[in-house]
Amino acid sequence: MNPLLFFAVLLLVVVLSGIRIVYEYKRALKFRFGKYVKTLQPGFRWIIPLVETIQKVDIRVITINIVSQEVMTEDNVPCSIDGVVFFRIRDPEKAVLEVEEYNFAITQLSQAALRDVCGKVELDTILSKREEMGNNIKITVEQETAGWGIDILDVKIKDIQLPENMRRMMANQAEAERSRRARVILAQAEEQAAGTLLAAGKMIDQSPSAIKLRLYQTLSNIAAEKNSTILFPFPEEAIHRSFK
Repeated sequence: MNPLLFFAVLLLVVVLSGIRIVYEYKRALKFRFGKYVKTLQPGFRWIIPLVETIQKVDIRVITINIVSQEVMTEDNVPCSIDGVVFFRIRDPEKAVLEVEEYNFAITQLSQAALRDVCGKVELDTILSKREEMGNNIKITVEQETAGWGIDILDVKIKDIQLPENMRRMMANQAEAERSRRARVILAQAEEQAAGTLLAAGKMIDQSPSAIKLRLYQTLSNIAAEKNSTILFPFPEEAIHRSFK
């Protein structure tokens, strides 16, 4: 084989094997003999084969689930809570060089922070203030990841599983509360109706013609069904005098 052709083919193989494509949503850390050199930007890139290597890092928003954690709240109620973490790589160099497997590290930190934050409050607080609980978890995780070049964007609590007996107790409590409100509303309505009737009675007492109109209205209501006969055993004027 022609030596020149051999070296030409070998050179072509070396050139082709060093070609790398970095996508827009990624960054590539270049290492030479294991030592960090620089971060490659998106586009067509070439490295020296067998001498240089690259490690790509996704800089998009990454979502990690917090698996269900068994938590004992401050008021001694056992519950299972899970959630989700949103984060983004701000500094690819630190994310690779400062921590091993940042995804796994953030997962473990989030689980520990969830147990710690939710274990310091009562169950009612967790149920009614999920947004606040998620923000507290986010702050705790941020304190640990501050030097990793990672931004924790948000932490959400997804689901809270309670024991069956606790669910029944909460349902009974809610039913009792609704019954209490209904009774209070009914009592207020009766109080308002009594006040209105009292005012109407005083107004009717002050006007003989109002009493007469009220009598006619009552008779009209009785005769609406057309199945009764109304008899006056004494004159109408006697009725009016009896009301006075």
